Amino acid sequence: MTEPDRPSPEALLRAAAQEGRGRLKVFLGAAPGVGKTWEMLSEGHERREAGVDVVVGVVETHGRRDTEALVGGHEVIPRRAVDHRGHALGEMDIDAILERRPALVLVDELAHTNAPGSRHPKRYQDVEELLGAGIDVYSTLNIQHVESLNDVVASFTRVRVRETVPDGVLEQAEIEVVDIPPDELIERLKDGKVYVPHEASRALGHFFSKSNLTALRELALRRAAQAVDAQMLEHLRANALAGTFAVGERILVAVSEQPHAAGLVRAGKRMADALKAPWSAVHIETRRDRQFDDDDRRRLADTLALASRLGASTASIPAVDVAEGLRGFAREARATQIVIGKSARSWLFERRHGSVVDRLVRTLGDVAIHVLPAAPASAEPRRRPSRRGIDWGRPAHYLWALLAVAAVTVLGRLLLERLDLGNVALLFLMPVMFAAATFGVRAGLFAGLASSLAYNFFFLPPTGTLSVSNPENVISILVLLGVALVTSQFAARVRAQADLAATSARQNAALASFSRQLTVAAGREELLQAICAEVARLLDVRTVLLLPSADGPVLSAAYPPEDRLEQIEQAAAQWAMDNGQPAGRGSATLTASDWLFHPLRAARAGSGRGVLGVLGIARADAGEPLRSDEVPLLTSLLDQASIAFDRMMLEEENLAAQAAGERDRLRSALLSSVSHDLRTPLTTILSAAQEMQSHPAPELAETIGTEARRLDRFVSNLLDMARVEAGALPMKPEATDLFDAVASAVHDTRAALHGHAVEVDIPPNVPLVKLDPVLLHHCLINLLDNAGRYADPGTPVTVRCRRRPDALLLSVVDQGRGIPPGQEKRVFETFTRLDGSDRVRQGTGLGLAIVKAFAEAMGLSVEAAGNPDAPGACFTLRIPQALIMARPQDPEGG
Repeated sequence: MTEPDRPSPEALLRAAAQEGRGRLKVFLGAAPGVGKTWEMLSEGHERREAGVDVVVGVVETHGRRDTEALVGGHEVIPRRAVDHRGHALGEMDIDAILERRPALVLVDELAHTNAPGSRHPKRYQDVEELLGAGIDVYSTLNIQHVESLNDVVASFTRVRVRETVPDGVLEQAEIEVVDIPPDELIERLKDGKVYVPHEASRALGHFFSKSNLTALRELALRRAAQAVDAQMLEHLRANALAGTFAVGERILVAVSEQPHAAGLVRAGKRMADALKAPWSAVHIETRRDRQFDDDDRRRLADTLALASRLGASTASIPAVDVAEGLRGFAREARATQIVIGKSARSWLFERRHGSVVDRLVRTLGDVAIHVLPAAPASAEPRRRPSRRGIDWGRPAHYLWALLAVAAVTVLGRLLLERLDLGNVALLFLMPVMFAAATFGVRAGLFAGLASSLAYNFFFLPPTGTLSVSNPENVISILVLLGVALVTSQFAARVRAQADLAATSARQNAALASFSRQLTVAAGREELLQAICAEVARLLDVRTVLLLPSADGPVLSAAYPPEDRLEQIEQAAAQWAMDNGQPAGRGSATLTASDWLFHPLRAARAGSGRGVLGVLGIARADAGEPLRSDEVPLLTSLLDQASIAFDRMMLEEENLAAQAAGERDRLRSALLSSVSHDLRTPLTTILSAAQEMQSHPAPELAETIGTEARRLDRFVSNLLDMARVEAGALPMKPEATDLFDAVASAVHDTRAALHGHAVEVDIPPNVPLVKLDPVLLHHCLINLLDNAGRYADPGTPVTVRCRRRPDALLLSVVDQGRGIPPGQEKRVFETFTRLDGSDRVRQGTGLGLAIVKAFAEAMGLSVEAAGNPDAPGACFTLRIPQALIMARPQDPEGG
């Protein structure tokens, strides 16, 4: 394998994902009082003087005068008041910042918990939204608030902070350590520059001891160094730069199925701890892995699980041979030291490992390689005799190689009169290449030996013997053997690479198929069942998927569907969900379970979701749930499943938020309608009734009747809309004459149409339609009422019907101010009244929404448009051909 010559696709994708996002810079301190806020404000001043648009989103001064003076030089976005138990709490106003859109915003205390009722529960989530809008953010953080270090800090300070920030938030951030010596910080505390005097005295006796501050300072510096190292590696991978760039040590431990591999892992852990370095454990998958038995696979899985528990990142990499795989992974991980074991069981195994070490030394000159001896034979657990000392392959392989040699021998004898001995010798390369490419290098070597013997016996004089009379022919035999050896090696290597490529292609195809199945899932249940079914199919296992609930993990999907879990499996699933680590058989926790449970973690860093659920797998034959060679595929499947499930949850939350917003809008509109539109006729009725008590008059009675009918119409519309939303519309379609339906609707709306001449333009040969007459009557009443309400006084209202080849168009046309352009669909929304349109006067805003709902219930469609002949509006009911009934005089009817 050569030096990396192309950028890492994953690194390029991560860099592309940052395009358009704001940049986060975190001022990291070991403890309160080191000057993080001061440094942030000072750098903000420098950026503002350089011409950058800088504002203060939120800064906590804690009464420090020098900090308040620095804040005074910045534009400050006023905080948003949040009511909490009768107290007004000030929180950062995200909407005001997004509307202001500065280039840089200063946000203090990244780990802060927002007041209940805020958009996000945590301030770092507010910052994520600002970054997503393309706004740069400066923020501050103390080391004890980093999620992964919370337990470490609590172990020596005896103080566990509740407000933490996920490590993922810091992965893409630029980190600047604000550091002062512990003695200087203690002096600042005594001088009252950190806390008020009585709080400072208590802090000095507890959290702010010199030992605590020194340990916190070391943690802050190391966390910053890790972030810098990770960002440097990301830059190297994205730009295809070779070399280890060993400013910091990185340990790589090579593990195998051998019993002493666990000792290598522990040695690597001790070395990583001594050097304070990150480390990885890797297993190189070769063709030998196919010959592993259950014990081998279990030991390998246990070794990788041990490395993961000890803090290593683990991987299983397919490669043609161990040396090449280790070399490639070491270059990718930029490892500076490799730990590898040396077996003491057999000279062949020792020689094989020695060749691996020699090749690594030759090709990785800038990497230190530690070869550790295996445990003594007496210390190794007793095992059944192994057949893997030398793998001679299957007897059938050698039989096929022998048959190929025999076939070429027959062919050579047939062509001997036409070919010289040199060309005959070349024919024997064919069975060598066939055996090596098909059955491996040992079968190729066997074919080479058999070919040289056949060539000597049947073709070299004296034929029929294995003696050679001409010394030149000895050279031909040796060359044939040498060519056979080299050819078989190359052929076997090509075959191994082809097998590796085929394995990789199958895995990629499986992942693509899995992703495609998850993408087409329409709902949560379908998605969960698809995850279980596809994982079961790809790994040949039984699967269950459990989701968290208040009563513990709940079985939400399974394949086969009838699978159920016992109490020990429920406990293992609960542990995996609580700790975010595998549990059950094949792990290090609750191994009595027949199932192995893996957590599904939230795909988005900083989302606050944690573990979304757990996936359980088990073998139908009660064997080990997972083989070592299946670990990478399962990891990829879990990652894709987490992304798909996280996406589904986001969509559900978005739909729920939209539904809640729509309910709030409808509730507000309904209250407005009740408080204004319904109160008006009631007020008129009450006033007229009081007048009638003292001065009875016919016009007052008419007023009461008119307003009562108006009130009845409003209430009827509200009830009709409730029936629509509840899906409780009774449908009784029957043959209906459109002229009669229009005439009845015009009669019932004569009061609303007062002052407007109604022109009915319906041809006499219009066929009957199969509709519900009651629902059609409601539609026409609301359309006519809308026309009479918003048409200009004295203008006519026209009801006309036109026949089209595939439909009947029944239109109500008025002459008025019309509908604003682009609002033709919005007029049918519930409680919508458009300014400057047909819907500007008083009304519930339900009439046209009811028309649309009733029309769709009958199989019709309704459209709004401008009056084609004059200013105004035109509302058209489209009756499709399927609802048109034939009349004798209507030959086109259907």
